[in-house]
Amino acid sequence: MARRSYRTQKVLSETRGDGTRLLRSAYDLAPVADSTNDWLHQWAAQRPDGIFLAERSGPGWRRITYRETLEQVLALAARLVARGLDQTTPILILSGNSIDHALLTLAAHYVAIPTVPVAEQYSLLPGAEAQLRYITGLIDPGLVYAEDGEKFARALTLDEMADRPLMVSRNPQPGMQLLSEGDACSATELQAAHARVTPDTVAKILMTSGSTSNPKGVITTQRMLCANQAQYIGALPFLEDRPPVLVDWLPWNHVFGGSNNFNQVLAHGGSLYIDDGKPAPALIGRTVENLKLQSPTIAYNVPVGFGLLRDAMQSDPELKRALFGDLDMLFYAGAALPPDIWQDLDTIARELRGGDVMLTTCWGMTETAPACIFQHQPQPVPGLVGAPLPGVTVKLVPEQDDRFEVRVKGPNITPGYYRDPDKTADAFDDEGFFLTEDAMTLAEPDNPSAGLRFAGRIAEDFKLVTGTWVRATALRLELLGALKTLVQDVILTGEGRDAVGALILPAPDVLARCGETARDGLLQDPGYSAGIARRLAPFADPARGSANRLTRALILSDPPSMATGEITAKGNLNFRKLLLNRAEILDALYSDTHSGVIHLTI
Repeated sequence: MARRSYRTQKVLSETRGDGTRLLRSAYDLAPVADSTNDWLHQWAAQRPDGIFLAERSGPGWRRITYRETLEQVLALAARLVARGLDQTTPILILSGNSIDHALLTLAAHYVAIPTVPVAEQYSLLPGAEAQLRYITGLIDPGLVYAEDGEKFARALTLDEMADRPLMVSRNPQPGMQLLSEGDACSATELQAAHARVTPDTVAKILMTSGSTSNPKGVITTQRMLCANQAQYIGALPFLEDRPPVLVDWLPWNHVFGGSNNFNQVLAHGGSLYIDDGKPAPALIGRTVENLKLQSPTIAYNVPVGFGLLRDAMQSDPELKRALFGDLDMLFYAGAALPPDIWQDLDTIARELRGGDVMLTTCWGMTETAPACIFQHQPQPVPGLVGAPLPGVTVKLVPEQDDRFEVRVKGPNITPGYYRDPDKTADAFDDEGFFLTEDAMTLAEPDNPSAGLRFAGRIAEDFKLVTGTWVRATALRLELLGALKTLVQDVILTGEGRDAVGALILPAPDVLARCGETARDGLLQDPGYSAGIARRLAPFADPARGSANRLTRALILSDPPSMATGEITAKGNLNFRKLLLNRAEILDALYSDTHSGVIHLTI
């Protein structure tokens, strides 16, 4: 029980004359490795037969040990060097999580070749190739890889891929080579390439979308990756008590799955079982099956994933024991965990582990590698994102009310954006702090050690024509709580107008049931509309004030599209893009004559 140790949050605070506050952890940063290669060599020597990676194969797992990993990484790295690849010729990776994906990544990083993993959807989803074309032009890769040549043939034969080496693990098509093929460089050349890796070497370029549809390439160095894992040790000592085991689906093109989770396992000599399930009703069964085959010590997931697992555990005690039986920490990311799911998971943890499981979250971004602020002491309810990790300085710039704009500095912060000096210059203030565009509040203004609470994306806030600011994130979460299972999401409107409105994205089962009522991009089912109106009626109360009062709503019939930039590679809504694409519907929302508008009254 005691091995699940954590450090009580202790924050050093400095307040400037203008009200700006600087927060730092009271704990020192643990020693930082020079590169992730150090971990690979360490565990190949200390745990040569320990399982590092596993993926599903038939009824069980295909596993690879640390010794086998190092051997295959060295052989593959020698072939990459022989191809003439280096720091200036990144490898573009189109397919998702797999052992071969991991081996290619580790081999590239071993000899200072950056990798650029991108969302599979860009290659496989009809109409989404525009994103892939843009990324390919920005990165100018020296090699393009996909797991399956047949499955990814359409993407691998785009004009932008012409004259580039194309590598696959299986089913090669004309013009493609197998990853296992090719000449190798000499041992001397391999060692020379490896010696060029330093803490400042670019390990990855991770693509992230902002408020426009064109992704930015976040430069991720070896120092960022290694510092982030050292920062964790200062907050969660249990990570060093035993090798962590993850059964994880989070995609490696995203910073949390590919940098946080992957390297947490590698840094501590643990085991990563690649979950080929997903947090969706049709695919969660595979995750359940995988968890019953292998119990984790740390469970990472998004709130919807934990919600589906919670529901499955209600009738499946075997799944309960599999998920919680050996668990140190349950971590949710990407959005707030609904209180009912939190409470149910906490109840199960107390039932099976006596409460000896930490339920927690953190705050971070692709640009912060990702963890920056972490809730590393137990809390009774969800909502706090925690305190600065060791080595991080959090700069809180006063906004309105009790909110602060968050800026950060530390060894885990990106030096900038790939081939984009203008965006890089705009991303930092005059003291070198990264501008996150996020807002937070202090849980206890006089006690920063109590932690920070996320208060929304500043970029998502907007002004009504009266000059009143609408704090969009907080209001949206209120609405989602009221609408619960009826909706997939809510998009708030009102910028430059006189009142707040909402575009409703119905839940998938609603669209399937009521889709025949769709006209001109809107769902006009009287029964469903009446249900929405009833739930939203309390939000029409004038006493709420214009910034928190909802006056009207429209129900969309067409789900958001990744192909048109309305959904990011992470699966998040791009609100600005959706409103831009549906400008006519937005105008209809503020029309007094459109028949589909729900005018809200209490």
